[in-house]
Amino acid sequence: MSEAAAGSPPDGGPPFRVEFVPGVTPDKWLRVWERRLPDSPIEAVPVDDDEAVGHLRDGTASMALLRLPVERDGLHVIPLYEEVPVVVVAKEHVVAAFDEVDVADLATEVLMQQPGTVPEWAAVAAPEARERSSAMPPMTAKQAISVVASGSGIVILPMSVARLHHRKDVVHRPVAGVAPSGVGLAWRVDDDDPRVEDFIGIVRGRTERSTRGAHGAPAGEVPAKGARDGSAGSGKDGGKASARHPRTRQKPNSAKGSSAGGAARRGRGGPAAGRSRRKGR
Repeated sequence: MSEAAAGSPPDGGPPFRVEFVPGVTPDKWLRVWERRLPDSPIEAVPVDDDEAVGHLRDGTASMALLRLPVERDGLHVIPLYEEVPVVVVAKEHVVAAFDEVDVADLATEVLMQQPGTVPEWAAVAAPEARERSSAMPPMTAKQAISVVASGSGIVILPMSVARLHHRKDVVHRPVAGVAPSGVGLAWRVDDDDPRVEDFIGIVRGRTERSTRGAHGAPAGEVPAKGARDGSAGSGKDGGKASARHPRTRQKPNSAKGSSAGGAARRGRGGPAAGRSRRKGR
């Protein structure tokens, strides 16, 4: 069977719908799809993080590029890559003077998120800061960054999300002591649409003539172990991946010379960054 035929919608069905959450950029894979399967329309739609899994389960989307972890019941999930977490602060904040900050140095800052979204911060936060964070109303990342710009607190996000909502009055720095954020590809266990396999092959980096290939993560991202052969989380039981994610982290453009995965060295320049590393002059 030709690849074009394999990618044809069953019974003349609707376009193949792939959803992706903020910070994920599927353009590279979409271009490959359009080149290889010009007669099989694809629809790529951005969605909020809390919508992606629900849309998979109710059939709104066939596949989703989303943030991990997710509830895997009834889903196949392939981990793709990981991102370094960053703290977003107002431009004049003391943290802006450092290349990297340890999460413990943010203990007295007010997180513009529910503490449970960053458990490493919640574990070291001062009681007053944790209480004020718990009282924060739900906000999107864009809204939270807008509040941060006023100097009222901080927000900890995957680097791509911080870049997506970047403003001139904020900066972001890598945070040591917070786990990387994983991105994965998910689809329903009972979905037998042949286009699912076509998209998986493209994301894994298979050539048009091969059945297997090296996974192609977006530039600057770290492929997760198991993603190269699709074994992690892709079994029919939809169980958890057996492979552990590597701890290697990417370097942000705004933090030249930083070591996002290493221990932060003790700095001397600010009360909120006792174990953080000052930027080189």
